[in-house]
Amino acid sequence: MGRIGLSCLLPASWHFSISPVGCPRILNTNLRQIVIISVLAAAVSLLYFSVVIIRNKYGRLSRDRKFQRYLARVTDIEATDTNNPNVNYGIVVDCGSSGSRIFVYCWPRHNGNPHDLLDIRQMRDKNRKPVVMKIKPGISEFATSPEKVSDYISPLLNFAAEHVPRAKHKETPLYILCTAGMRILPESQQKAILEDLLTDIPVHFDFLFSDSHAEVISGKQEGVYAWIGINFVLGRFEHIEDDDEAVVEVNLPGSESSKAILRKRTAGILDMGGVSTQIAYEVPKTVSFASSQQEEVAKNLLAEFNLGCDVHQTEHVYRVYVATFLGFGGNAARQRYEDRIFASTVQKNRLLGKQTGLTPDTPYLDPCLPLDIKDEIQQNGQTLFLRGTGDFDLCRETIQPFMNKTNETQTSLNGVYQPPIHFQNSEFYGFSEFYYCTEDVLRMGGDYSAAAFTRAAKDYCATKWSVLRERFDRGLYASHADLHRLKYQCFKSAWMFEVFHRGFSFPINYRSLKTALQVYDKEVQWTLGAILYRTRFLPLRDIQQETFRASHAHWRGFSFVYNHYLFSGCFLVVLLAILLYLLRLRRIHRRGPRSGTTTTLWLEEGLPSQKIAGTL
Repeated sequence: MGRIGLSCLLPASWHFSISPVGCPRILNTNLRQIVIISVLAAAVSLLYFSVVIIRNKYGRLSRDRKFQRYLARVTDIEATDTNNPNVNYGIVVDCGSSGSRIFVYCWPRHNGNPHDLLDIRQMRDKNRKPVVMKIKPGISEFATSPEKVSDYISPLLNFAAEHVPRAKHKETPLYILCTAGMRILPESQQKAILEDLLTDIPVHFDFLFSDSHAEVISGKQEGVYAWIGINFVLGRFEHIEDDDEAVVEVNLPGSESSKAILRKRTAGILDMGGVSTQIAYEVPKTVSFASSQQEEVAKNLLAEFNLGCDVHQTEHVYRVYVATFLGFGGNAARQRYEDRIFASTVQKNRLLGKQTGLTPDTPYLDPCLPLDIKDEIQQNGQTLFLRGTGDFDLCRETIQPFMNKTNETQTSLNGVYQPPIHFQNSEFYGFSEFYYCTEDVLRMGGDYSAAAFTRAAKDYCATKWSVLRERFDRGLYASHADLHRLKYQCFKSAWMFEVFHRGFSFPINYRSLKTALQVYDKEVQWTLGAILYRTRFLPLRDIQQETFRASHAHWRGFSFVYNHYLFSGCFLVVLLAILLYLLRLRRIHRRGPRSGTTTTLWLEEGLPSQKIAGTL
């Protein structure tokens, strides 16, 4: 009986046969072709489905891991596991003008991917409360007695030492960063205070604390740290997903001639406090300047930095514009406004012989106060009586000169340089007064609409003060809104509107501003951005350890997440070898009949052995 035989040309010969019972001889060639094509089709199908399955599996796992990290930031309310040896800690002390606060942060071991940042979050105690403590007064109060500073700050450090596991103290970095209060001190007094900290703290505490860990930071640094913290919580430093639409083209600093890269669009921040207003946003494109003087000014307002752990990797290189405007906060602006109307009214009274504002019966009519409210301005022993007219449009017109805008291109408040913003592909978050103005009284915080805000502000300003007081007594406004907020809501609404649209030149139809007090129900401090930036090189330690372990690992450490392409390549090589071998068999088979013998691959089964011309 005949049979089909195949032998591999290997040191150890493999052989199998298929008996062609009932199969006509004339179909042998077609049968072999069908077998070859079937094997190839099966192999290609197997390869395709293996790649698809692996990609889907690990792609889904990757997305799940990113979602879990994202979800962890949103619902990060669990107590920190201080018994976990893989948890690391960091401490930041914010030495402000009115007091000092300490923040304790923690993060798990880095995942070993140099393209990912540390997953830093705020530490929580056993009661799930953030590990934060504040003391008063501000550190600048010790300008004349710097030897007392270390004693002043010790309660904060003792508080942190109680929460950070003792075994982790020596590897826990401590940063003491001083802001506004210290900036106004002479350099000699700043240096004396920092020297006392650097000398005494290492004696009493084991935290990782070097000379560079205590400093007075600039307003620009503080703004950059705030920008980093907000965008980290929003997940804007994550890698781009396939279905992610919020992307932007970026010309990396120092490589403007190279092709632009695509990455997640970051969010800008607007923060209007009582004294100052600050704006910070990424400048993805290379900017041009109207003059050399403007270029020199821009150098002090643009910050370029790398958040990645590898200075040679540019994936996390950012160019951020940060500008702080003193006197443009809500309370400071109202003070400037009152000073102006007081001076102008006194002057007009003197020149024209009028008595405007000198008595309650002849008050100065203030369009920026609610209708019929009475107020007073006292300066130099004189009193100017005011009565509100609640005219929102006139109020806006009155305060426009306070913007100090110039005719020069690419400028904002006070004529300060401002790089162009791509409004169609941007997003901003407004904090502090941006939120209070929209939410406390008007109850429309969140997504900002200029048209809706203007209508609500006009209605509020034009409402009689007695009605507003009645609503306040009935608890119709936010719980933390007080009478001071009600009295100056009309002015601050107009001020916020003018700063945003006229000062920073945001179009009236801009719909990508979100006013907020918190992000994902968490108050995001600039200290989070500070710890992120200052610990950016720490992942190198974990990456080096991971590399060392990987170099000594066996097949159990092999991961298809990063090596499935290698697997696919090897599979293709094996498939090609099989194909070449089958083609060789076919050529040998075809040479058999030309040598005058029977078909090489057909052997007579059960007959005495005989000479076969073509052998494999």
